[in-house]
Amino acid sequence: MTPAAVVIVAVCTIGVSTLVWGLAAICRLLAEGRQQHALLSPSMYYRRDEVAVLIAAHNEELVIADAVAAACRLVPARNVFVVSDGSSDATVERARTEGATAWDLTPNRGKAGAIRAGLERFGIPSRFPLLLLLDADSRPRPDYLQTALPLFTDDGVVAVAGCATTAADAPTTRMGRFLTAYRERTYVCTQYLHKFGQAARAADVVAIVPGFASLYRTDVLDRIDIDAPGLSIEDFNMTFEVHAKRLGRIAFHPECAIAETQDPAVFRDYTAQVRRWSLGFWQTVRRHGVRPGLFSATVGVFALETVVSSVVLTAILPVLLVTTAALVTAPLLSGEAGQVSAWVSAAFPVGPIALGFFVVDAVMTAFACAISRVRPRAWMLLFPLMRVWDAVQCLRALGAALGRPSDGRWRSPDRRAIRPARESVA
Repeated sequence: MTPAAVVIVAVCTIGVSTLVWGLAAICRLLAEGRQQHALLSPSMYYRRDEVAVLIAAHNEELVIADAVAAACRLVPARNVFVVSDGSSDATVERARTEGATAWDLTPNRGKAGAIRAGLERFGIPSRFPLLLLLDADSRPRPDYLQTALPLFTDDGVVAVAGCATTAADAPTTRMGRFLTAYRERTYVCTQYLHKFGQAARAADVVAIVPGFASLYRTDVLDRIDIDAPGLSIEDFNMTFEVHAKRLGRIAFHPECAIAETQDPAVFRDYTAQVRRWSLGFWQTVRRHGVRPGLFSATVGVFALETVVSSVVLTAILPVLLVTTAALVTAPLLSGEAGQVSAWVSAAFPVGPIALGFFVVDAVMTAFACAISRVRPRAWMLLFPLMRVWDAVQCLRALGAALGRPSDGRWRSPDRRAIRPARESVA
C-alpha cells in the first residue's frame, strides 16, 4: 500500500494534465527553437489604433483610473471604453477623468451582460478589428500589444489569451502577501505547465481566454454567446464557444500579452473568487456537454481528474490526523483496538503520504520561484494547505453548478488603492 499511497497522492497533487501538457510545452519549446525574437516584430495586419479596449466595472473607483491610464498607454484614449455596471461609487467619473468614454449601465446585468451592452452601445465590432477585454483591476504592461499583436499574423488565430501576473503593489498584511504569492504560483504553473502546451498548433485546446486582459478579433464576437444565461462568469463560456463553433485558434505564450492583476488580499475574498471561478467552469462544462473532438476530450479528462484530485486532497488532512493518532496509540492499546490502530497506521502510512503531498507541492513552488525569480520563503511550505482549501471550494462549486443557475451579477473583492501605472518604455 505504501508505494501506491505515495503515487496516488503525488499524482493528485501535481495532476496528470500538468504532466501531459508540461511535456507538450517542452516539445513546443524545442520545436520553436530560438525564434522568440520574431514575437517582438510588429504585426503585419493590425496597428495599435485598431484595438478597442472595453472595461466592464462594478464599484471599482479605487482601481479604474489606473486601468484606464494603463490602457491609454497602449491605444489612443478615444479607443478606451468603460461600462459601469450599476456602480454606486465614482467609477464613471474617475474613468472619464482619465480620458475613457464611460457609460453608466443601470440596472446592472453582470459582467457578461455589461460586455454585450458595451459592444452594442459603442459599436465596437463595426469600428475596430480587435478588442481587448480588460478587468478594472488589471494593468497591461507597456509591451502588451507589442508582443500580442504579432500572434494575429496567423490568419487562423481569433483570440490571444492574456498572461496573468499578480500586481507588483504588495499588500500590507501578512495574509495578503501569502495569498498573492500563492496566486502567483498558480499563475506560473498553470500558464507554463498547461496553457503553453495546450496552445501548440497541433493541440489548440486552451480551456480559457481569461477576461482579465485578452484580445479577440471582433469579427467572431457576433457568433459567441457572450452573455449566455445561467453562468457566473463569461470567459470559460466564450472560450468553449470558440472551440465548439470552430471559429479559429487561440494563441498563448507566457512571454506575450502580459498584464498585472490585483489579486485578493483578504481570505474571504480569495475564497469567494476561487469558488466563483470554479463555479463558472462547472457551469460551462454542464452547458456545453460532451462534443466530438480533442478539446472536449481534454476538458472531460481534466474535469474527471479535478474531481478525483479534489476528493483526495480534501481527505488528505483528516487521513493524516487519523493515521498519526493510530500510529501514536497503537503501542498503547491492547486487544482489538490495538490491532485496528496498527492496521490503520500500516494501511495509510503517515510518512509516505506526507512525502507525496508536501514534497511534490514544494517542487511546484521551487519551479514557480525559478520562473518568477523570487527567493523561496519558509512560509511557502504552507501552500499545500491552500491546495486543500481550493479543493474544498471546487467540490462546493460542483455541487452548486448542479443546482440553480447564476444570474451573473457580481461583487468585486475589496480593492487596494494602487500606485500610478509605470510609464511606457520608448
